[in-house]
Amino acid sequence: MATYGSAASWEALGDSTRRAIIECLADRPRAVGELAAELPISRPAVSQHLKVLKDAGLVTDRAAGSRRVYRLSPEGLGALRDQLETYWTRALSGYAGAVEQPSEEEQ
Repeated sequence: MATYGSAASWEALGDSTRRAIIECLADRPRAVGELAAELPISRPAVSQHLKVLKDAGLVTDRAAGSRRVYRLSPEGLGALRDQLETYWTRALSGYAGAVEQPSEEEQ
């Protein structure tokens, strides 16, 4: 089971092919064959990338007849968004503190 917002989630997004898969799945859920038709990689390669994304908690899958349909995981992506929001808030606070400090000329 993946830990949402884990280092594995960020590492999974470090690969451009996996980011492309995430972009495709943002539009709608898709099966491996549908993803392979949109990407310049083979079905087995898509499957390998989906396994990494699933292990990282970024996608989920369900059986649909003889195939598996993948979709984005709201929990997994939400955890990453929460982390980014925390970083953003801290960065803005740091910036505000730096701006509010009097410059050497004003002292």
